[in-house]
Amino acid sequence: MAPERPSARHDHRSSSRRRPGGVARPLGGAPKWLRILLPAVLIVVWLALGGTGGPYFGKVSEVSSNDSSAYLPDSAEATKVQALRGEFEESDGVPAILVFASDDDLTKDRLTELGDALDSAVGATAGVDEGSPIVPSDDGRAAQAFVSIAADADVGDVVSDLRALLRDSLPDGVQSYITGPAGFSADLSAAFSGIDGLLLGVALAAVLVILIVVYRSFLLPIAVLGTSMFALCAALFVVWWLAKWDILLLSGQTQGILFILVIGAATDYSLLLVARFREELRFSQDKWAAVWKAVRGSFEPIVASGATVIAGLLCLLLSDLKSNSTLGPVAAIGIAFAMLSALTFLPAVLFCFGRAAFWPRMPALQSPTTRGSGDISGEGFWARWQGGIRRRPRRTWIITAALLLLGGLGILQLNASGVAQSDLVLGTSQARDGQEALEKHFPGGSGSPALVIVDQEQSVEAAGTLLENSGVEAVSVVSSASRSGTTAITEQTLEGAAGSTDLGVDHTVVQGKVLLEATLSDAADSDAAGYTVRDLRQSLAESASSAMVGGVTATAVDTNTASIHDRTLIIPVVLAVITLILMLLLRAVVAPLMLLLTTVLSFATAMGVSALVFNDLFGFPGADPAVPLFGFVFLVALGVDYNIFLMSRVREEALVHGTHDGLFRGSVVTGGVITSAGLVLAATFAALAVLPILFLVQLAVTVAFGVLLDTFVVRTLLVPALGYDLGRSLWWPAKLSREPKAPAKSR
Repeated sequence: MAPERPSARHDHRSSSRRRPGGVARPLGGAPKWLRILLPAVLIVVWLALGGTGGPYFGKVSEVSSNDSSAYLPDSAEATKVQALRGEFEESDGVPAILVFASDDDLTKDRLTELGDALDSAVGATAGVDEGSPIVPSDDGRAAQAFVSIAADADVGDVVSDLRALLRDSLPDGVQSYITGPAGFSADLSAAFSGIDGLLLGVALAAVLVILIVVYRSFLLPIAVLGTSMFALCAALFVVWWLAKWDILLLSGQTQGILFILVIGAATDYSLLLVARFREELRFSQDKWAAVWKAVRGSFEPIVASGATVIAGLLCLLLSDLKSNSTLGPVAAIGIAFAMLSALTFLPAVLFCFGRAAFWPRMPALQSPTTRGSGDISGEGFWARWQGGIRRRPRRTWIITAALLLLGGLGILQLNASGVAQSDLVLGTSQARDGQEALEKHFPGGSGSPALVIVDQEQSVEAAGTLLENSGVEAVSVVSSASRSGTTAITEQTLEGAAGSTDLGVDHTVVQGKVLLEATLSDAADSDAAGYTVRDLRQSLAESASSAMVGGVTATAVDTNTASIHDRTLIIPVVLAVITLILMLLLRAVVAPLMLLLTTVLSFATAMGVSALVFNDLFGFPGADPAVPLFGFVFLVALGVDYNIFLMSRVREEALVHGTHDGLFRGSVVTGGVITSAGLVLAATFAALAVLPILFLVQLAVTVAFGVLLDTFVVRTLLVPALGYDLGRSLWWPAKLSREPKAPAKSR
């Protein structure tokens, strides 16, 4: 798709050169030994990379974490509180809340049975620290206890074992739940457990079916899937070790996106190169020459589109959230290996297969003088399609743009201010069920209090501010007698401490600070709890300026704030970076701006329609603030891929035939490739929906629909119609904008 000299791209002379002495040498100038050795070495190298990286598919959990507090910026209050919390408590593990509920009253004897069952289960489960005593609810039909999961243990496995032991040892009629941070973390880990098997299998199966339909061949789909898998194995190997060395943070979310992105991008690049290879086989008997010219013709658009995607992804490094910023380099590594595999492994395999790669529909050899005929002359679906657009370009782009704008109005219905932790996992969730039972029988925020670290001399004022807030049910302070326990603070306590800097009750002091715990009236992950934390921070800033508020609710508040900041900052940066790259690639200003505006319009429509689907069809409670950000980065960066595939070929043809004919010929030649690539990419992103994670399902819907919209509407209707209407000014200020047609060249 890169502009080439006519002698390189459209040579109608003999496909051989002469060595000194008159002996013919095939185009490409490679001796026979190199033709055999180079493809063999490339295949062996990629086989070695695949064999090395393949085993790491089952080891990602060793270096990944789904703890949201680990991804907050160091400047966040919740991060600072989390860093100091371990100095106040004996255990730095992950807290778990155990809830026992019954339809009947829990008598004293029944509570004793529950305590014995709990002690037995905790003692038999490795990785669980000693639990607290069982505390009954005021209504007498529930009880709760707290345990801590060791920081170095696998939270998911420990919670799963503990749940099984409790289920088998509880008295009849009593239901147990494990909720709180450990419970939700375990449910999230279980939801991500399908990444290595289910997600990868569904994505590869979808790609395989599409490739078989597109090529109607048996060997080519295997070669293309091999290109994707080897790229993924190599990327995973590098990313795993970077995470192992603590250079990158890796989560289940990042891992899933890496898998999908590499498979989709590598397949897209492979489709482009295979299309060039097929085209060259029609005019060359020599498979080395065909591969060589296919690589030369595909190199610039593949590298340009890959570099554009990488540049867009690396803009995520500006994110305050480490979960966003770490995705940038992880995904960029994946795209780099996708490009490398498509430009090295696939050409080597295509050379080995030759025409047989397309069996049973092998391209027939034609005379070089027929190059440029066929569909481009007016026959075939894409030629007829583009012919209709060319006759009525202005009407086409106005109607298309109006429909896209109408769909984009749905974005006003998008609720992307964040969702409760209990809504992150779709389907069944014992932690969510436990949270509901906890809210039914105890104060909503029980077990996940707001944590307030304050200077000792301001502790009385801070405790008073907490008690005055209507969203706070109770206040306590970590005691010195048992650093795993707390001492309650009441209004009477504060009356006795009036005029003093001492709380007047037993408490731990670390570096001149104390840790207060505020039990909230509402569930820790609810909107109401979030409002309470914001109110507390504002009030404490006036009464006890040294106070910092952390905990589960504060972590969610800080995460949403950082996500909204990232969205506001990164989207304009991505637009600027991609615009600059397109200007450099197309050597123009108008064409890149047109392409960018159409891509942004496509994103707005995809996001608007997705919002209506989320609200009215699926009934989702909202969306993570990162959904629009990730959707924008992927749709704009990947949408530019198709722009590059299309416009680099259009420019190549325009240099020979002028703008209008160049648009027509370039659109016809790339129509099938771009459509196939869009179907593959949409299918791979849609595969994310098999994981019961709200964020990934929403991302899958948005990106898959956006890619299809971009492929079948924007790239096949809107962009060509605008191009025909703009004419030569499309290439302003390049020389091509001032010449109706380049000098005629042999085709």
